[in-house]
Amino acid sequence: MAGRSREKYKMNPYKVIEIKRSVFENNDREAGLLRKDLKDKKIFLLNLMSSPGAGKTTMLKALIKELRGDLRIGVMEADIDSVVDARTIAATGTRVIQLHTGGMCHLDAGMTKQGIEEFGTEGLDLVILENVGNLVCPAEFDTGAVKNVMILSVPEGDDKPLKYPLMFTVSDVLLISKIDVLPYFDFNIETCKERTRKLNHNIKIISICARTGEGVGEFADWLRNEVKEWKK
Repeated sequence: MAGRSREKYKMNPYKVIEIKRSVFENNDREAGLLRKDLKDKKIFLLNLMSSPGAGKTTMLKALIKELRGDLRIGVMEADIDSVVDARTIAATGTRVIQLHTGGMCHLDAGMTKQGIEEFGTEGLDLVILENVGNLVCPAEFDTGAVKNVMILSVPEGDDKPLKYPLMFTVSDVLLISKIDVLPYFDFNIETCKERTRKLNHNIKIISICARTGEGVGEFADWLRNEVKEWKK
């Protein structure tokens, strides 16, 4: 018995700490606290995710136009660098702040909280966080948002649920965007829906085109209802 104990010590003479697990646990705790604080203030935080170029900012412009007069909206734009998206949203007359992640490919709860504190939520019903363009890292971190929405554009292909399953699993809504170019790409909407629902039975899927406005009204209606329920 003593021999086996000495052998075990020789094999593991050190403590093993699961850093990634610890990081996620701490982040989840901070996200929960942020969500509670926003609930108390009756502020709805929406986390919008996609790959670069999927059309997040263009869709936001169409959504803001649809919701104007119904909800008081603020937008937090997250990017590694640049102010391109913030400038685009500011042109709509919407309150906006640009967050630079310093090379990070995602936002976590701490970064989101810092952004909200700088931004301020007074006079707002809805804050939309446009996360960094990436289908991997943003899906791993709870930002403290009430709901997660992801955009998948037609040019990206209908195989993305197979390649990036976590993103489709954690999202409450999938927006299939740029449907006006369907005739030019090998993208099967029904196949995409089937693959997505195998990962997430409860996800809501809406086909949209920000350029023509198709589907934007349906998404706006869903969001109006979610904000209303959150503020009760």
